[in-house]
Amino acid sequence: MAETEAALRTLANNVRGARTRAGLSLDELGRRAKVSKGSLVALEKAQGNPNFATLVRLADTLGLSVSALLEGPVEGRVRVVSAEAVMPLWAGDKGGEARLLLTTAGPAPVEVWRWKLEPGEEYPSHPHQAGVVETVNVTAGRMLLVVDGIEHLVGDGQTATFAGDVPHTYRGAGTGTCHLIMTVHIPPGSAA
Repeated sequence: MAETEAALRTLANNVRGARTRAGLSLDELGRRAKVSKGSLVALEKAQGNPNFATLVRLADTLGLSVSALLEGPVEGRVRVVSAEAVMPLWAGDKGGEARLLLTTAGPAPVEVWRWKLEPGEEYPSHPHQAGVVETVNVTAGRMLLVVDGIEHLVGDGQTATFAGDVPHTYRGAGTGTCHLIMTVHIPPGSAA
């Protein structure tokens, strides 16, 4: 429980700091991110349990990566992260999950995600800010990638990339579990 409380405090501090730096009131951030003021107040008090979609909308609105909202300060030159040490940010109704492993530093950060999708399970994503590019590499199984309404079957060992500023959905396809590694490339100057 202490790790969860510490993570909520870090999230609260990062959201409050980013909102303040952007000069946004709680009302204005809520309006732009389509998040209720009550949810924002609770989040900034390190209360509640914001869902993945809320974190993505806040990050996009604040011009940050999701992990910039979740991570404390980076220490040292090399960061090694165990996938099991990272809590899932999305859990599907059939056992799938998405874990944000890390975000690289620098002017154009890259988020590295590990996803698992069960057959028929899906995650629909809203469009991200202009300039965001997503790349998915299926390491086992098959997934149906739907980008702006067009379906693309991506199988074991295949990689797909697309502009993330349109609606897109990841869906487990076939009969087995789909495992994939995703990178989200954030445009220079967007993340802090």
